[in-house]
Formats: sequence, C-alpha cells, structure tokens
Amino acid sequence: MPDLKFERKYGKLHGGPVAGVDEAGRGPLAGPVVAAAVILDPKCIPEGVDDSKALTALKRERLCAEILACAQVGLGIATVEEIDSLNIFWATMLAMTRAVEALGPAPAFVLVDGNRCPDWTHRSHAVVGGDALCLSIAAASIVAKHRRDTMMIELDALHPGYGWASNKGYGAKVHQEALRILGPTPHHRRSFAPVAQAHFDFGIPAAE
Repeated sequence: MPDLKFERKYGKLHGGPVAGVDEAGRGPLAGPVVAAAVILDPKCIPEGVDDSKALTALKRERLCAEILACAQVGLGIATVEEIDSLNIFWATMLAMTRAVEALGPAPAFVLVDGNRCPDWTHRSHAVVGGDALCLSIAAASIVAKHRRDTMMIELDALHPGYGWASNKGYGAKVHQEALRILGPTPHHRRSFAPVAQAHFDFGIPAAE
C-alpha cells in the first residue's frame, strides 16, 4: 500500500507542503487527458487510498469525494486539440502543470508519477510506479481517473454508439467498430492512428 515516506522526506528537506501529481487518459482514442495535484492533510487521509487501477469505480467515486473534502486539490486538463497539436506526451505535461498551478500557492515540492517531470520551475521528483508508493500520488490518480471517467460518461450521452460510458474512450472493439461506421466525433484524437485511419475510411481529411 502507498504511504507518506516520500512526502515526509521531501517535506522535511524543503520545509513545506508536498503535492502528488498523476494523470488519466494518455491511451484513449477520444477525450481529454486529465491530471490532478493533491496535497494531503496527514490528519485527514481517507481510508483505502490506493493506486486508482486497483480500485473499483464505486470506490474511486467515494474516495474522490472524501479527498476533495479534506485535501488541497488542483485539476488540469489538456484538450483533444492540444493533444493533436502538441502530441500526447507534451499534452500530459501541460495537464500536470495546470493541475499544480490550480492548487493556488505553489507547494514546496512536487512528486510526479512516472519517469519524468514537466519542464517547470517547481522542485520535483519523478517516482516510477508512484501511484502504488506515494499516498499523495495515489490520491491524485483517484481524482484524475474519476473526473475523466465522469467526463467520458457525459460525452457518451452526447455521442451514443461508441461505448464511452464503459470503455472511457479506449480502443475497445465496439469503439473501433463505431469509428468505422459512424466516423470520428470532435472529441476524437485525430493524431492517433486508428482515428486517422477512420478519417480516410469515412472520407474525412485527416488533421494536419
């Protein structure tokens, strides 16, 4: 289970609050990439915080509400247009930067899930597998995942047929079949190969 050892270490070294950052939505064919930054209150940590991938949707929903109620949280989004313009890697870095900026006063240190931090001025450290090691990153993973899933469920109601309520924009069979038959929506990532191919199949010019 994740714990606070990284937060305690860097909080002591830098004399201030430590934020954990994680993202959701790098791999899907549709929808934005969403990042969250979380500064936990050590005296108010919801029970059961873990890597979002290890939790059910119901547990993520409950924990997201509890995290928002007792932690400092910032949310950052990179749009489909930004993903297609920048590429998914740099769009993810942008979403993470926006999440930390949304915290308000900058944290003394930032822990980022993965092997690279954004190009920013914050003191920070990348933690591979951080969502399974650091409580603040795990909390961020829950918030980012739940918020993005909610967005995709809402978009599914506007664009039925792609199965976004269940596949959240990933390349499930029903999604790719709908792309072939219905073509892409404005929420599809035109720089991603399956969507670009659907453009040609559907007679729509691929985005430059």
